[in-house]
Amino acid sequence: MTNSDIVQKLWNLCDVLRDDGINYSDYVTELVLLLFVKMEYEQVQNNDDFAHKLPEGMRWPDLASKSGPSLLTHYQKMLKTLSVHPDKSIAAIYSDAQTRLKEHHHLEQLIKGLDRLDWFSARADGLGDLYEGLLEKNANETKSGAGQYFTPRPLIDSIIRCIKPKLGETIQDPAAGTAGFLIAADTFIKSTTNNFQNLDAEDINFQRNHAYIGIELVPGTRRLALMNTLLHGIDGTVHLGNALGAEGERQSKVDIILSNPPFGTAKGGGGTTRGDIQYKTSNKQLAFLQHIYQGLKPGGRAAIIVPDNVLFESGVGVDVRRDLMEKCNLHTILRLPTGIFYAQGVKTNVLFLQKGSTTNPLQTIGCTENTWVYDMRTNMPSFGKRTQLGIQHLLPFERAYGLDPNGNSIRSECLDDNDGSSRFRSFTREQIRERNDSLDIIWLKDAGWADSNLLSSPEILAGEVMGELTQALLEIEALMKSLGATEEIFLQKQLLAELMELSMPMDTGDE
Repeated sequence: MTNSDIVQKLWNLCDVLRDDGINYSDYVTELVLLLFVKMEYEQVQNNDDFAHKLPEGMRWPDLASKSGPSLLTHYQKMLKTLSVHPDKSIAAIYSDAQTRLKEHHHLEQLIKGLDRLDWFSARADGLGDLYEGLLEKNANETKSGAGQYFTPRPLIDSIIRCIKPKLGETIQDPAAGTAGFLIAADTFIKSTTNNFQNLDAEDINFQRNHAYIGIELVPGTRRLALMNTLLHGIDGTVHLGNALGAEGERQSKVDIILSNPPFGTAKGGGGTTRGDIQYKTSNKQLAFLQHIYQGLKPGGRAAIIVPDNVLFESGVGVDVRRDLMEKCNLHTILRLPTGIFYAQGVKTNVLFLQKGSTTNPLQTIGCTENTWVYDMRTNMPSFGKRTQLGIQHLLPFERAYGLDPNGNSIRSECLDDNDGSSRFRSFTREQIRERNDSLDIIWLKDAGWADSNLLSSPEILAGEVMGELTQALLEIEALMKSLGATEEIFLQKQLLAELMELSMPMDTGDE
């Protein structure tokens, strides 16, 4: 049985949750609270070195041996007890954990369903990979909450192959989500070191306990991240907090930052509360971008996924881009195709940068001399559930990027021919300055209207339009708040709610 087969069987167990009245958006959280108990048992059975063992009386056999009303009562008490476990990682995973199951026979069905899975095959493929497969399945199916911005694994892996993390480097994700970037970095390093076979105890301890730092704002998502890292053999910290607040400000500088920050404007329009962020803004991506290039050690490198508006936004957006290109070498931009995130209309890019210049990591002025832009969007199909992004789509970019993680490989503009149709072009800092420091650079002619094979489906096109309108509304709201037009905002929201038949909170002030 393949890993994907087991993931599908796991997902099918959500039918039991539905029968118990649990909301669709809560499926994965409810399932993994129980799943981790089973996976801990399987890990211990297969590997006595697994450090995070559950106490006697609260392990899988103890749970599976019970039935009737006492089973649900035992499980409820068990979750509460695990939340104060001496093992800080276990306690963090089960902090404030509560089951929404109301019927004991539904819990029995879940336990029996988990026991019927092919755990021999699952252990062979890696329980961490199985768990991550479930998270991806949840993102693909629900298209809501954090799932709509779930970073596709092929894209994460491609970014990792370009950045090339190494042993001994500290790696941070300030918007960790379910820790996909951190786990992919660890997997890459293990693949280049024969799974740490020749490392001494000190180096292994660093890689497992100190190499990775995550910050996650949402408690439920952090729970998923902690489970994910533990099942992959990583004990690095995933902090619960806001990278744009005190938690981010207290972080030490690191070698690598990899992140896909949340899209949109700060709740309430107030923006970051950090004193070390120079350019105050309610645009979360611009604030995260500042956190990232300020948080790198000299010579450190980063890759960050940002929406299009970060490339062209005026005002503070111009200030942030100029500051970035002064202090860092912004050597590569990858324009991503549409549809790879499950909120249609979100158009994104990956910025690759190095702190300092190509010759001097301590340089703080004029560090960007040339920026290469790879257009993977124009004349490409729109990706989504029917056409999924795969490694084959990203390999041409990786070849163009080159082997040097800091973008110093020899590069060629016209990879295919000399008629201007190359997807990869270089722009000098002066050329960018002449564009008022806009990085929204397009040169390929869109043949989509001429070639019906490149046209997206009507629902995708409509979704893209609505996504762009939503982003525009968020930006206008932030502007009006900065002008003090709070009452006018409320009136306009009220009108919009009436037109679209939405519920409207009665509070007229900022949240």
